[in-house]
Amino acid sequence: MSQYEELDLPTQNLEIKAVAGANSADITTMFDQFMHTFEDFKDANDRRLNQLERRGSADALTLEKVSRIDAALDGYKSAMDRLSLEQARPVLETGLSAFHSDEYKDAFSAYVKRGEEKALSIGSNPDGGYLVPDETATEITRLLTSVSPIRSIAGIREISTSVYKKPVSVSGPAVGWVGETAARPETTSQTLAEVTYQTMELYAMPAATSAFLDDAVVDVGQWIADEINTAFAEQETAAFVNGDGINKPTGFLQATQVAQGSWTWGNVGYIATGVSGDFAASDESDTLIDLVYALKSGYRQNASWVMNRQTQASVRKLKDADGNYMWQPAAVAGARATLMGFDLVEAEDMPDITADSTSIAFGDFSRGYLIVDRRGVNVLRDPYSNKPYVQFYTTKRVGGGMHNYDAIKLLKFGVS
Repeated sequence: MSQYEELDLPTQNLEIKAVAGANSADITTMFDQFMHTFEDFKDANDRRLNQLERRGSADALTLEKVSRIDAALDGYKSAMDRLSLEQARPVLETGLSAFHSDEYKDAFSAYVKRGEEKALSIGSNPDGGYLVPDETATEITRLLTSVSPIRSIAGIREISTSVYKKPVSVSGPAVGWVGETAARPETTSQTLAEVTYQTMELYAMPAATSAFLDDAVVDVGQWIADEINTAFAEQETAAFVNGDGINKPTGFLQATQVAQGSWTWGNVGYIATGVSGDFAASDESDTLIDLVYALKSGYRQNASWVMNRQTQASVRKLKDADGNYMWQPAAVAGARATLMGFDLVEAEDMPDITADSTSIAFGDFSRGYLIVDRRGVNVLRDPYSNKPYVQFYTTKRVGGGMHNYDAIKLLKFGVS
C-alpha cells in the first residue's frame, strides 16, 4: 500500500457532488467526511513540522500529501457550500390558484414570456422596462448575500435614490474635569465628515428561446433569479474588494494603506509580517495576534477574517504556542471555519501572498464597509436584437465604499 492509499481522497473536483435535490443527510455526510479529512490533515502536517524540526526540511512525499489533503478539504468545503445554497433555495412563483392569483406577478410572467404589456401600468416605464415582482427581487438579493462573501458580512443600506450621503463623527466633543466653582471654558465641538456613496448600474443579459418561454412549466421568476445570481455576485465581490470606483463601487483594498502606528482617518491601517511575501520564519502566528489586537475591542466582537483559498491553505498549517491549530473547521455543516475564534470568510478576489501584498483583512465589516442598494431590479425584454433568442436586460444599481476606516485592518506580507 502506498503512502497515499491510507486516505480515501477524491481525485476529481468535489463540487460536482452538489446537485439539485440535496437534503440535510447529504450535507451531514459530507461534513463528516470533511472532519475526518481534517484529522488526516493534522496528522500529515504534524509529520511535516517534525521533519522540519529534526532535519530543517520535509520529505517531498510528505509535502505532496499535505498539499493533496489540503486540496481535498477545500473541495469538501466548496461542495458543502453549494449543497447548502441549493437546499436553501425556495420556489419563487408557487402557481397560485385562479382564485388567489397575483395580478402583478401574472403580468410580469406575461411580459417575460410573450412581451404583453396591457397590464403593466403598475411597473412599466417609458422605455418598456418592468420592475420585477417583490418575490423575485428579494430572492435575487438573498441569493447574492448567500454567494457573495463580502455582502454576507458588510453593512447594507437600501435607498430609493441614486446617491446616499451619510455624516460620520470622526471625533467627539472635548470634555474635561472641573471643580465645583471653577469656570467652564467652551470646549471644541465634534468633527464630522460626510461620506457619499454613488450607486452604479450592474447588468446581466440572459437569453432564452421563445420555445423555452412558452413552456408552461417554466418558473420565470426563478429562472431570472438563477441566471443573474452568480453573474451579479461575482462582479459585486470583485468590486467590493478591489473596485476602483469608476462605474463600480470602491473596494476596501483601494483605500490608502498606512502602517498601523501612523493610522489616521481616511486610511486603512496594516500590520507587516516583517518578511517580503511570507510570514516570519519563526513565531509565524505572532503577526496574526498583533493584527487582532490592532483592532479596538468594540470592533473585535463582530470581527471576521477575509482571505482567499490559497492564503487560507497557508494559515491552516499554523499552530499557537501550545501546539494547537489556529484554524479550526466549522462546528456544524453550513457554518464558517474559524481562525483564533473569529469567523473566516473566503473571498477569491483577495490577493495571493506575494511581496508587499495585503492578502488578509480582519475587522468588523458591518461597520467598516457599507453596501448601498437602490431598491428594485429592472428587466427589459428584447426579442429583436438576437433572433431567435429573447434577451432580458436585467439591471440593478449598487454602490459601496469604506464607512469606518478604523473598523478594518490589513496584514501586509512585507518588511515594513
